[in-house]
Amino acid sequence: MFAKPQFAHFDTPLPLASGAVLPAYELAYETYGRLNETRSNAILICHALNASHHVAGTYENEPDNLGWWDNMVGSGKPVDTDRFFVIGVNNLGSCFGSSGPTTINPATGKKWGADFPLVTVEDWVDSHARLLDQLGITTLAAVMGGSLGGMQALAWASRYPARVKNALVIAAAPNLSAQNIAFNEVARQAIMTDPAFHAGAFAEHNTVPKDGLTVARMIGHITYISDDQMEAKFGRGLREGLKFSFAPEFQIESYLRYQGEKFSGYYDANTYLRVTKALDYFDPARDFDGDLARALGSVTARVLVISFTTDWRFSPARSREIVKALLDSDKDVTYAEIEAPHGHDAFLLDNPQYLSVVRHYLNHIEGAGA
Repeated sequence: MFAKPQFAHFDTPLPLASGAVLPAYELAYETYGRLNETRSNAILICHALNASHHVAGTYENEPDNLGWWDNMVGSGKPVDTDRFFVIGVNNLGSCFGSSGPTTINPATGKKWGADFPLVTVEDWVDSHARLLDQLGITTLAAVMGGSLGGMQALAWASRYPARVKNALVIAAAPNLSAQNIAFNEVARQAIMTDPAFHAGAFAEHNTVPKDGLTVARMIGHITYISDDQMEAKFGRGLREGLKFSFAPEFQIESYLRYQGEKFSGYYDANTYLRVTKALDYFDPARDFDGDLARALGSVTARVLVISFTTDWRFSPARSREIVKALLDSDKDVTYAEIEAPHGHDAFLLDNPQYLSVVRHYLNHIEGAGA
């Protein structure tokens, strides 16, 4: 399946949660499958931290550039593009095509850089709603995502209840724990204290804070893998024996450095700061005196919540908080806790039980088909 990036331009200013206003912006997106005559078979895919609108398939001129959820979305797959019209959208503030620090600020004619405003999950959802308006889609058969994408799906269901029939909230949490905020802050400090960062104006200095980005990714990557999986894959294995130096000697050290250095070659530092802040800020219960059930009281969609047993970043206990809040507010919710050794990254991988749960759930929702 070949994918093709598309771009939607918006001139109507977008008010942001911070109080700032984005005067005009673009969203990059891709679609897969065909919208039926009643426009009732659309599924919106929300992406996690470092992903994009490129959800599935490859590009005709880039056969190795596989979509990040290609095992989930496509013909005959759990999110079956023979039945559903699937939309992948890149969030504002990203560095993969939507308006963000790496795009041009129309007011200055220069890249936004550090001047791009901070955005929230709710800001993303509001911008997605405008994209659906432009596409002529009033109601989604489903909205779904994993991790930060799952938070967006939950926000969609509570913020636009009349537009969402089903929400699939995968490997997510109702808000970040103090520990998770701490991980994000250490990662941001790694970037902001890199001498090449220049207070976010690194492009003007022809530098890239690669060292900071590398360390930030290393920190994040540790949290995506379970202890058991890391032990099974690397253990205390050495690359070439002890060298008695600070060069990477253990295989896990080499792996983390490789992942960090690769990430620093394609991801934008200002984007990383903004996306992690959006994670930190997400807390639908904040405006309801901490009562998540009240915060989700507006939800009318059926909700599927999925967690993974070894995910310690967004543990099953956090997913069960969402389930309890939905039950306490008398909502239609289904919960699946999947046995998986991989940790948080399990939502991206080929776990047969997990994929079967998604397939079965979507096979029994309304709005699919021609």
